[in-house]
Amino acid sequence: MARNLTRLALPRIPWSKIKNRVLFAKYDLSLVFVGDAEMKRINGRYRRKNKPTNVLAFGLGKNYGEIFIDLPFVAREAKSAGMSVRTRLIFLYIHALLHLKGFGHDNAKQSKIMNKMEQKWLEILS
Repeated sequence: MARNLTRLALPRIPWSKIKNRVLFAKYDLSLVFVGDAEMKRINGRYRRKNKPTNVLAFGLGKNYGEIFIDLPFVAREAKSAGMSVRTRLIFLYIHALLHLKGFGHDNAKQSKIMNKMEQKWLEILS
């Protein structure tokens, strides 16, 4: 399920278990860890933003999606925030799964709902 295309080590995280709880077991998910250059390319192509970002999620059908996580970007974010890479990765993974489930943050109301869902799943999965 998870492919690491970077040279950085991934912390041990139960990716499938989290996906199965937030989405469902039959959801076919591709999880890819990329570096800054690849994320910049993907972000430019699909969002017209010429810079890397921490995570992108693409729903490709009712039961299929892809998540790209920029591992070096996330490592820098975690260090800057004084948290572990593992904690930051779990949060961003849940965030991306919620996007695939249909949640968004395009306005204040949606952001509030998304934040509540993120916190709910972090508590459940901790």
